[in-house]
Amino acid sequence: MKLNKKLLATGVLTASLFAGNAFAAVSADEAAKLGDTLTPMGATKAGNGDEIPAWDGGLPNIPASYKNDGIYVDPFADEEPLFTIDQSNVSEYEDRLSPGQVAMIKKYSDYKMKVYPTHRTSTYPDDVLEATVANATEVELVAGGNGLQNYQTATPFPIAQNGLEAIWNHITRYRGGSVSRNVGQVTPTADGSYSVVKFQDELSWRTYLEDYKADEDENVLFYFKQAITAPSRLAGNVLLVHETINQVKEPRRAWVYNAGQRRVRRAPQVSYDGPGTASDGLRTSDNFDMFNGAPDRYNWELMGKKEMYIPYNAYGLTDRSLSYDDIVKPGHINQDLARYELHRVYHVQATLKDGERHIYAKRDFYIDEDSWQASVIDHYDGRGELWRVAEAHNMYFYDQQVPWYAIETLNDLLSGRYLALGLTNQERDPYEFGIRRSSRDYTPSALRRSSRR
Repeated sequence: MKLNKKLLATGVLTASLFAGNAFAAVSADEAAKLGDTLTPMGATKAGNGDEIPAWDGGLPNIPASYKNDGIYVDPFADEEPLFTIDQSNVSEYEDRLSPGQVAMIKKYSDYKMKVYPTHRTSTYPDDVLEATVANATEVELVAGGNGLQNYQTATPFPIAQNGLEAIWNHITRYRGGSVSRNVGQVTPTADGSYSVVKFQDELSWRTYLEDYKADEDENVLFYFKQAITAPSRLAGNVLLVHETINQVKEPRRAWVYNAGQRRVRRAPQVSYDGPGTASDGLRTSDNFDMFNGAPDRYNWELMGKKEMYIPYNAYGLTDRSLSYDDIVKPGHINQDLARYELHRVYHVQATLKDGERHIYAKRDFYIDEDSWQASVIDHYDGRGELWRVAEAHNMYFYDQQVPWYAIETLNDLLSGRYLALGLTNQERDPYEFGIRRSSRDYTPSALRRSSRR
């Protein structure tokens, strides 16, 4: 990692960049819990006595059969479910489920949640953990929570004191520094019919660029480029995003290259509740990666911590012997392939501020304590009715020490349709970490070169 300790200590993003008062970082005494009773990421290190084990550094060993080719072997393939939650017994487990998860079980007679033994596999590279611990006493929220002061890299608030800090941990979490992936997205109709939209994504943190300079583009968190490679009617269209940290001070910079018109144009709609790319209206721009972008339209409240059944160690959904037809079913993905475990989560509630506009009036986030990945999100409409249920099927990329997900799903309870993003079973070279990129690769003029039409 290109981590400058001096910049981390003094702060690249200073108070002069963001107006407003700062929220205090934790004290040195509080931060001393990190690595002691808390993990370096701020999770409770101890288990709960019988169901949740103590965290002991993450997955201890890479499976011997893994070929270091980005096609991940399931370390727990031989395990059997402890029990299954379905319509016959969901009332017994409601206290460990979100309202959205309960609604999915009640809506679909074939919907089930197979619960397996809990494995706290997630961890991060040592330098990411060290930077996270240092952030605890240095990084602060400023500008009403819309920016970060003294932030350089890694997780800014391992000991989150409020809902905004928790959601910033999700937004900024480490995903490998510089990575490309080839994935599929589906939006099945109610009867299960679907076609696959294929993406070639690139995600590069600013500090990982080969020509990185600390004093250039310092309000940018990362660069994202997404090229559509299929179907042919969409192939060649490319999205480019410069993800700014304080998007109120400086809105996200986004451009699209339209292959049919052979022109680049600005794309201010790629934010908030603007339509998600090729999503058939089933997700918003800020639904991507479960949640992304500026948090300024919501009030954020940390409701507490709880034990909950969430998708975890979802290696089964990446099995290369499966086709997309095996996964994509009417109403929801094939739940026989999904794996749930009991983990502790932070419950964060986001409610739309007075005078602000968004199609979601409320969102309830359930964020995994070990990775800061938003694992389940319930979405409510303007009438206060539960509308959409999102799940990140968490998976640990053990050769890279990157917790991420196998796929993310977003189910619409009203239409009976859903979106699944991140499918890799039928893709060549699904993930490549450590790609070499420079700032020149993420300019508007580079979009045309990204076209594969």
